[in-house]
Amino acid sequence: MNNRRDVLGLFGLAGLLASVPAVAEAAPWRCATGYRADSFHGRNLNQWLGEWAAAAPGAPRVELHANNSLVPLAAIAGQVRAGSVELGETIMSSLIGEMPVAGADSVPFVVRGYADAKRLWRYQRPMIERAFADAGLVALYAVPWPPQGLYTMRPLGSLSELRGGRMRSYNRSTARIAELLGCTPVDVPMAEVGQALAEGRIDCMITSAVTGVENQVWRQLKHYHEINAWFPKNIVFANAQAYGQLDASTRRALQNATGAAEARGWAASETAATESVAELKRQGMKVDPLPPAALAELRRLGERCSLEWLREVGPQANQIFIPYYTQA
Repeated sequence: MNNRRDVLGLFGLAGLLASVPAVAEAAPWRCATGYRADSFHGRNLNQWLGEWAAAAPGAPRVELHANNSLVPLAAIAGQVRAGSVELGETIMSSLIGEMPVAGADSVPFVVRGYADAKRLWRYQRPMIERAFADAGLVALYAVPWPPQGLYTMRPLGSLSELRGGRMRSYNRSTARIAELLGCTPVDVPMAEVGQALAEGRIDCMITSAVTGVENQVWRQLKHYHEINAWFPKNIVFANAQAYGQLDASTRRALQNATGAAEARGWAASETAATESVAELKRQGMKVDPLPPAALAELRRLGERCSLEWLREVGPQANQIFIPYYTQA
């Protein structure tokens, strides 16, 4: 009889355990980027997520969706704001329409090198953080692309030779420059540059040497002019509500990983700039300066873009550029 009661007791215990609901695993966060996972931005992003997970056992599991695989680049900020995606990365200048201060790093010929770009970011950052907060986002870190150069099919003696061409654009600034040069701007995401060239949709562009290498543009374009036009930055950000639900220690671990990712990303950008120009040369592209007259003309166009941006943005622009030009 005792054995029978024991058996019945075990069955009863098993039934009780079966009735207890299992603890559901927290839904993973998703991180969307429009760039390749194997780019220097993508590798840095992946390392950042890994370091955060290692430092904070309670951090949510994050799935990285690269190369527009989850959300198209132009829609990432909106999806993160809506809470459909918790983390995102986009090129900052793509946000100019809703956050005009995001265009500061794409005003032509304001910065000449990485030291200048860092100084500009020092004054732009507080305003970007406020603009993101107003939009329900948390700005985390920003890393520049290498300097933007001019790609052409033929040697360029004068900017007038570009007139009538089809120039790749990727934001309002590049579209405006194309228009000022007498070109038709054609919106092409970074990952589709090679395809656009092969299809004849574009025949010139201003972009980094990294973009040229990743898209093997030497198949169509033969000349790269190092004009250091600007240093556009990618920015990584979070949905403010999701970020606010993290406990204090998890947020602290995230911020620590964020600081390391920004420093590492800037160094990686400089390395990528040097290596990419060398690769363009190895692939037979001519890397040469613009003729002085053409460069002077291009800088005059840059000044015009600067004045247009200053008029559009107003006092906020002065809060960035006055300290940038007057303080070390």
